[in-house]
Amino acid sequence: MDLPCVPTLLWLLLFLWPLPVCRAQNSVKFSLPEEQPPNTLIGNPGETLGLEKNNRLFKLEIGKPFLRVDETGGNLYTTETPIDREDMSCESPMECFLEFEISVTDTLYYTVPVLVEGKVLIVDINDNTPSFSSPVISISIPEHTNAGTIVNIPTATDRDAGTNGVASYEVLGTETHGLFSLQVAEEHGEKLPQLIVTGRLDREQRDTYDLTIRVVDGGKPPRTSTAILRIAVLDINDNAPKFERSSYEGTVEENSPVGTSILQVRATDLDLGDNSQIEYTFAQAAESARRLLRLDKSSGWITVQRPVDREQVSQFKFFVHAKDKAPIPKQDRAAVIITVRDKNDNAPSIEIRGIGLVTHKDGVANIDEDVSIDSPVAVVQVSDRDEGENAAVTCIVAGDVPFQLKPASGSSSERKKKFFLQTTTPLDYESVQEYLIEIVAVDSGNPPLSSSNTLKVQVVDVNDNAPVFTQNVIRVSLHENNQPYNTIVKVEATDADSGSNAELTYSLHPDSSTQGLFDINPDTGEIRVNSILDREEQEHYEFKVAAADKGTPSLKGTATVVVNVLDENDNDPKFMLNSYSFSVRENLPPSSPVGMVTVTDADKDMNAQVTLFVDPDNGEFEIQNGTGTILSRVSFDRERQSTYTFQLKAVDGGTPPRSAYVSVTINVLDENDNTPFITQPSNSTFQHMNPLTTIGAQVDQVKAEDMDIGANANLTYSIVGGNPFDLFQVSPGGSVTLEKEILRRHYGLHRLVVRVTDGGTPARFATALVHIYVNDTMVNVSLVEALVGHSLNTPLDVDIAGDPEYEKSKQRSNVLFGVIAGIIAVILVIVIVVLIRYCRQKEAKSGYQAGKKESKDLYTPKQTNKNIKHKIKKNKPPKPSKPLEDDETGAQRGLQFNLINESSSDSPRIHLPLNCNPGSPDLGRHYRSNSPLPSIQLHPQSPTAGKKHQVVQDLPATNTFVGTGDNNSTGSDQYSDYSYKANPPKYNKQLPHRRVTFSTANQSQDLQDPSQHSYYDSGLEESETPSSKSSSGPRLGPLALPEDHYERTTPDGSIGEMEHPENELHRCHVRHELQCGLN
Repeated sequence: MDLPCVPTLLWLLLFLWPLPVCRAQNSVKFSLPEEQPPNTLIGNPGETLGLEKNNRLFKLEIGKPFLRVDETGGNLYTTETPIDREDMSCESPMECFLEFEISVTDTLYYTVPVLVEGKVLIVDINDNTPSFSSPVISISIPEHTNAGTIVNIPTATDRDAGTNGVASYEVLGTETHGLFSLQVAEEHGEKLPQLIVTGRLDREQRDTYDLTIRVVDGGKPPRTSTAILRIAVLDINDNAPKFERSSYEGTVEENSPVGTSILQVRATDLDLGDNSQIEYTFAQAAESARRLLRLDKSSGWITVQRPVDREQVSQFKFFVHAKDKAPIPKQDRAAVIITVRDKNDNAPSIEIRGIGLVTHKDGVANIDEDVSIDSPVAVVQVSDRDEGENAAVTCIVAGDVPFQLKPASGSSSERKKKFFLQTTTPLDYESVQEYLIEIVAVDSGNPPLSSSNTLKVQVVDVNDNAPVFTQNVIRVSLHENNQPYNTIVKVEATDADSGSNAELTYSLHPDSSTQGLFDINPDTGEIRVNSILDREEQEHYEFKVAAADKGTPSLKGTATVVVNVLDENDNDPKFMLNSYSFSVRENLPPSSPVGMVTVTDADKDMNAQVTLFVDPDNGEFEIQNGTGTILSRVSFDRERQSTYTFQLKAVDGGTPPRSAYVSVTINVLDENDNTPFITQPSNSTFQHMNPLTTIGAQVDQVKAEDMDIGANANLTYSIVGGNPFDLFQVSPGGSVTLEKEILRRHYGLHRLVVRVTDGGTPARFATALVHIYVNDTMVNVSLVEALVGHSLNTPLDVDIAGDPEYEKSKQRSNVLFGVIAGIIAVILVIVIVVLIRYCRQKEAKSGYQAGKKESKDLYTPKQTNKNIKHKIKKNKPPKPSKPLEDDETGAQRGLQFNLINESSSDSPRIHLPLNCNPGSPDLGRHYRSNSPLPSIQLHPQSPTAGKKHQVVQDLPATNTFVGTGDNNSTGSDQYSDYSYKANPPKYNKQLPHRRVTFSTANQSQDLQDPSQHSYYDSGLEESETPSSKSSSGPRLGPLALPEDHYERTTPDGSIGEMEHPENELHRCHVRHELQCGLN
């Protein structure tokens, strides 16, 4: 056949030949790991689909040699041929299927076989080890490369797919020398190892490094392999080439001429001279890419080097390296993806094979003549290696043969279709002994390509032929008002048999609807009409005619006679309704049907051919003649126009034409095409809420609008995020209320994600951010605005609620409280120890003497020296000169000093009465516990150097004397071993003072024996607080005076008598005939 004429002939056949009717098909899917042993059960397709297994024959049509099926049970098994996923041609790297077909034939009734299609998903197992292209991988890195520089490493390959493919890379041992590390990046689904320079490289120190790199796949257990990564350190090259983009994508049509340009990769280098000259090379490119494509080293243009066939390679994926021409070259890498566009260069392929009990041998199929209609003779599979429209194949049976194609698989794709070749009429051996069936397939390419295949069908004879009419349906046309008893048609039947079996007799089947109207000649088959017909009463008549042979038993054939009564134009078109009203949803695209009208005409043919028009035609609507469907020319928007009104005009095709009008109203229904719009609040605003706000109080209001109507505008409000403590609740009307009591941890900014949803289907919604700042005051507005600004940049799935530092500060407070409790416990232990020691010492002694331990007679009253001119009155305390003296403590008022000169060598001493008040302060203990006691020198200018006297002096709160003396002094307590510095710092503020009374016998004795001076502490002033007293309690006793002289000082540094800061001046009282003052 001349191929250029084929398309025209085929399209003519497609137009004239009726298309096959689709039928339901069955499809199943199983999964099976690769490399399974023989006779492994995969599944039972029949059981999966619920097919009956009894009296059924299962036959594997497609799937050999990897699969086999149990003919009686329908179980699907593996065979001796192993299934290796890596050796299969898979459409996708992630999914690899093995297709099969099983025909199921009923061996009891021999009904139409059922074709079961299926796929076995071959699951990858980890049976391949990833490996590098070479055991030694060499790369170059310039010296002085900056730390953090990334260098790409050639990848490893793994024939396995998915998780069993390459998963990770790592460097073994400690061979990196602190200069390198390895990271794994992912690009286009591929794991890419990258070497990171972490230290300073110096080629003069070392020019080569060998690292062991290991690749691991993701299988269980994983498989690994290693290679040596040899790093050569090169002299420095300042700038590396840089691609304009990290990846390039392009397309090329298959079968493009050699030299066709596809795309250009470009890189730049900031260096000069040869260092800026760039050379482009393939990297990690498959053999097909290097063979079919050409990369210009200088320009970067990728062109076609050899014809590209999309059916072999549909896409190229590779990398391109841009390397400069410096002595120590640098390079950059870019990914390139080139997709091959399909061209209609493949004609459809037709495969014909047997099915069920019908076997094929050398292209010949045998079938009995008495098989029922629609019995399958073969399975026809049509495929096209192209894609898209080029793979859309139409298949027909050429010629006038009693066979047709019906779809055999509902799961067939456009590229692969399956059909049943079925009988359309009963076969008759006496008529035709064999058929040569030509099946033609045409694709939808431009120009279309076609192919054909033939099958010879031999009919096996059975002697059971009945008479057959030349036409199964005999149609007769007759004008109304006809003449009675005219012959309208003559029917004929034939019988393949011979003799009496071929002699025929015609008759009409009894039919009440045609009784008496028609009759037939039994010998000739002529049919006559017996009365006048009126088409308006009955348009057509249908009855059956039979032809019976004279065989024994007699066989009969029938045909249908249809008498159509022709019309005359005597009726107007008529709409079914007086007016039409349709409702359509808005947003329908143009040319969408919006309604349908029905118009009738009692006439026939051209008289009843009604043409519809839109009147007036304003371009908004059109109507399809024949269906009465009203189509829109515009897209409806209810918010702009909700109602359209126009008229339709119906005109018939008679002569003269007749017409009719009808009114049409189109109502536009609302559709949920408007999203709620938040009017309040703005996402950047906030509400301040006092923590004392009552539960149930409204803290904010969310308001929204919707341009739709009805249920589409019914808005509901809900909190969908940012409320981890369930403090707030939003009502259906958008009112945000407080639901729980505010605690300290709730202080701070709360962000509520409120969703406003309409009532449409599907629903639309908008999201509002409600910011509520919980705090007692609102002082720092800028801080809250900054928090709100941070909230706007925070993902909605992150909760912003309260003070995030509260729990941390609570933990820190617990730690601090623990430390303080420990310190308090230590202080309590120290206080308890001091109290115990104080109690023990108080029991052991009643007083202390500074310096040396005095004898017992020191506390005994003695006779005064005869040489003393003045006598001291016993048991008479000094009389205070002012009432303020009465405010002194009882201990001070009860103290009595006796100055006794026992001998010329004795020093004057102060003797304390034994009945002193227990509450009197202990100056020695006070000095020991609070301050050092310095040695005191008496200077000649001191008042005590000239005369004996008694003086009251106020001392600083630290109870120290200021003057010249020994460098060290000893505390008054005889158990004290403390040493103090002689010159303590002076006071810079006025503090409570002590009152001390000094007395001497005479000046000469005082000067000669200063050690015999004595004094006592009269206790604290009333102005002093109890905490300033000595913790050891009062104690009285003689205290040793310092050698030489002393100097009395006041808090302000003056010398002489002291005035108490709170009381009036206390005057000195001289007991020995001196009433007041110092002489």
